[in-house]
Amino acid sequence: MKFPDQFLWGAATASYQIEGGGLEEGRGECIWHRFSHTPGKVMNGDTGDVACDHLHRYREDVALMSDLGLQAYRFSVSWPRVLPAGVGAINPAGLDFYDRLVDGLLEAHIQPFVTLYHWDLPQALQDRGGWENPDSVQWFADYAALMAGRLGDRVKDWITLNEPWVVAFMGNYTGDHAPGKHDLSAAYKAAHHQLLGHGKAVPLIRSAVPDAKVGITLNINYFDAATDSEADQLAVQRQDGYVARWFLDPLYKGCYPTDIVELVGDALEGIDLDAVRAAAVPTDFLGLNYYTRNTAAYSQEEPLHIDLVKHDHDRYTEMGWEIYPDGLRKLLIQLHQDYAPGALYITENGAAFEDPAPTDGVVEDPERAAYLNAHFEAASQAIEAGVPLKGYFVWSLLDNFEWAYGYSRRFGVVYVDFETQRRVLKRSALYLRDVIQGKA
Repeated sequence: MKFPDQFLWGAATASYQIEGGGLEEGRGECIWHRFSHTPGKVMNGDTGDVACDHLHRYREDVALMSDLGLQAYRFSVSWPRVLPAGVGAINPAGLDFYDRLVDGLLEAHIQPFVTLYHWDLPQALQDRGGWENPDSVQWFADYAALMAGRLGDRVKDWITLNEPWVVAFMGNYTGDHAPGKHDLSAAYKAAHHQLLGHGKAVPLIRSAVPDAKVGITLNINYFDAATDSEADQLAVQRQDGYVARWFLDPLYKGCYPTDIVELVGDALEGIDLDAVRAAAVPTDFLGLNYYTRNTAAYSQEEPLHIDLVKHDHDRYTEMGWEIYPDGLRKLLIQLHQDYAPGALYITENGAAFEDPAPTDGVVEDPERAAYLNAHFEAASQAIEAGVPLKGYFVWSLLDNFEWAYGYSRRFGVVYVDFETQRRVLKRSALYLRDVIQGKA
């Protein structure tokens, strides 16, 4: 594997998944707090009230990052920790926490990458319509300006939104995520307002941080057809339009993909589709969260006529996601050719497996180490093909609260005993350290 000298190796986390702290120190309720405390929404009734207790243990976690040789750390800010009602009164204790975290990272020579929104919308704003409300565009812009003004003297790398597709569609259409709605029209409104919020926030970040590098992170799987039939090929095109092009085209072309506009029709009622040109503000990079391949077949079911099928092999993670590293190579090349972002980062890639208990101070997770190795090789091949890939953030630094799966799925390269909060390195963490040091 060959990577450029300035290539950044890091790990990623998200606020609600690791911070814990409940509603202490003035933090407001977020939609995931409400959702996880609603019976039947999260496996085993788990919540993020404690999670990894990172709020109190961040120094220990930064020391772990340093021991692993991480050069960068991608984390998200909890919007209701700094603005309990989402707007208005600021919570000084919340801002102070992120000051301490950033300072600790810089002291350890770790480059902070701040994600402004990783799914924990203040519940007070959800009560006012959340991302469906057109006012959410300004709410997000004001919050972005606040954080850039506070941390911008030290933080230069900013991500506006993490996986807006998941926020919109899993939160408002399938209902698997907070706020748990089942309304396709609401999902498209939420997607639209996130895009407009991104467009409004980027220049505000640049104004506060003149040397900022700003981007957005999208979740995109590699899409393949179940057969060579025309119907299945069309299903792939629709899946790509539904998940990827619905965000990529606005960001890079200032318009929505016409085939999906025609397909979903009435669900877009009330949305000024032309307004999305405001999303196409210049950015410095595109973040890609890649995990798996989706194989699509034609289905008669509305609204997209898509059925995602599984292959007859055992190369699946505990999440039921196919292990398909070559999809990362193909997808990076495709994004480079079709949209030509100035730079690309893999902002998440990793896998959940059923890890054994620690023995002799380490957790043996050969499947995860092999998964990472294969995807690192795919990334290296994409660079050789001319893709301007600048960094790779493994998901995740720590085992954590895995959304609707609670604590039943472990993605970390560091094992967390949630009863004692003891951290134990996994073999995959040691492998990552060797890669960073050029020993693997």
